[in-house]
Formats: sequence, C-alpha cells, structure tokens
Amino acid sequence: MKILVCGGAGFIGSAFIRNHFNNHPKDEIINLDSLTIGSNLLNLKQIGQNQNYQFFKEDIKNQEIVNKLANDVDVIVNFAAESHVDRSIANPKPFIETNILGTYSLLEATKKYNKLFIHVSTDEVYGDAEDLDSFTEKSLIKPSNPYSATKASADHLVAAYHRTYNIKCITTRCTNNFGPFQFPEKLIPKTIIRAKKNLKVPLYGDGNQIRSWIYVYDHVQAIDDLILRGVHGQEYNITAWNEISNKIIVEKILKFLGKSDDLIEHVKDRPGHDRRYSIDAAKIQNEIGWKPKHEFEQALNETVEWYEQNQEWWEPLVDDNSLHSQPWTLTCK
Repeated sequence: MKILVCGGAGFIGSAFIRNHFNNHPKDEIINLDSLTIGSNLLNLKQIGQNQNYQFFKEDIKNQEIVNKLANDVDVIVNFAAESHVDRSIANPKPFIETNILGTYSLLEATKKYNKLFIHVSTDEVYGDAEDLDSFTEKSLIKPSNPYSATKASADHLVAAYHRTYNIKCITTRCTNNFGPFQFPEKLIPKTIIRAKKNLKVPLYGDGNQIRSWIYVYDHVQAIDDLILRGVHGQEYNITAWNEISNKIIVEKILKFLGKSDDLIEHVKDRPGHDRRYSIDAAKIQNEIGWKPKHEFEQALNETVEWYEQNQEWWEPLVDDNSLHSQPWTLTCK
C-alpha cells in the first residue's frame, strides 16, 4: 500500500507515520507538509533514511502538487489543519484557508484519481455536550468557535462529495489527543513545560471544562484499522472514554512533577468556551473491532517523562522571554 499523508510532520500525523511503519514496514508513505506552526520534521527523526518514505514541503491548497502526488498512491490521509482554538478566535482566516480550501483541494484529487480519502476531523464539531448524553455520529453538528466551524465545514464537504460524486471517503472525529511530540501550545505540554520552569500554569475560568482524552497512538491505530476495514461514506467517533476536567489534568501533572498546586492561575475564560466534549465510540468498536490499548494514568505519566527527557526537542520551540513576561500564555516560535 502507498499512502499520501498530509500534515505528516505535525503531532498526530507524525505519530501515524511512525505507527504505520511499525505495523507495515513494507508500505510506502509520502508526507506532504508545509511546515507551518505545529509541524516539526524532528518528529520523524527515527524514520531516518527509510527508502519507503518521501517528504515534500508544500501546501495542500496547491492543486497541482496534490494531484501529482495523489495520482501515485492508494490512500490519502489528511491531518493537515489549523487546530488551535485560541488562534482561530484571534484570526480565523488561516483556518478557513487550510481547513476548508485545503480539504477541497484534496477532495478534487480524490475524485479525479478515485482514491480512498481519510478525513481526520474532531469531536469539537458537535459543540458543547454540557449535561447531554455523549454524541454519536448521528448527532447534530453545532460548532462553537471558528476552528470547529471550519472543521465542520470540511466534514460537510466530504459528505457532499461522497453523495454527489460517490468518492471513497471516511471521516473520523476524535477526542483530545496527548503524547510525545505534541506542540507546546497545547494544555498538557504547556503545563509540563511551565511547571518545570516554576511558572504559573493558566486555567481558563474555573478549570472545570471537561474533555475526553486519548493517547495519540490509540488514535492513529484506529485510523489504520479504518483504512483496512472502514465503510466508505461513514463517520466514526474515536475516544478512550477518559472524561476529565482541565483542572484535574493539570493537578495530576503537577503532582507527578512534585510541584505545588499553587502554580495554578485561573484566568479569564475565552469566548465561546465549551464546557464539555463527550462522544460515543461504540460504532468503531462494534463494527471495526478497534479499542484503545493504553491506560490513561500510565500514558499521561509516560508523556510527562518524555517531555522531561526531551527538553532539546521542545526548548527551541518556546519563546522564553514571553514565558516570563506573560504568565498566562506560552508563546511558541
């Protein structure tokens, strides 16, 4: 099998490549990534000089290069996305361009060359679960911020291309990922890094916003399983059922690092902040046979240990001056 991975230098995309080569060392992977914020080729350092791996630095909106690469593969997996909610609130335009127009470019190539397209979306398209039951794939799409709205738009485009052009496609909607190589602006690595530097760790509002967490290698294994056994035209929720508040996540990290909860600093909540995300993954478990393999507490501790032992990876990504001048943020280079 030959796979075009879009956004393969990012956190989840690079985990997919590493995991796929571990499972299928004879397969070929082409990595297309524009290397914007959040992407890092050091995430794939262990791939080394693998003869079955190629990298192209280019934007998924470039239809010419997308068509050229798509023509030579069996599957297109799209991880390429702007994904940080705070940045989407500050400036939605890059999110519209990458998440909607970029997906359109890939869909056009999928249609032209009759490939299988795996669209990697997010549970955030369902919006705030609050006190509702967990969302299923049949639940209403109701995004709350520019990031999730652009992902929801892309989801609808994929569904429309399947209905109109009968393309082969699968959409995945996963909960919050964590693990090694996650970009420092995200909650878990930001907490680890700031705590190691004895800086205040920011929590929006009361910190009781609930997210469901999954170890990144469980997520990418689900995608691998769907490539082989997923039903075309379907959506699949992916979760490990770990619903935990942001405050408890931060407290667990601080405890593991031997730091005081006094480092926690509650800051003004962001606009449109959803209180709870919750999805039901019964469909992928029952129909595909996937289930998470990693226990949450152990995976979280291993993630903290990885950041402790790999400071040379994250240190160049962090603007140390801004760390000290703005205690509520972690600015990345």
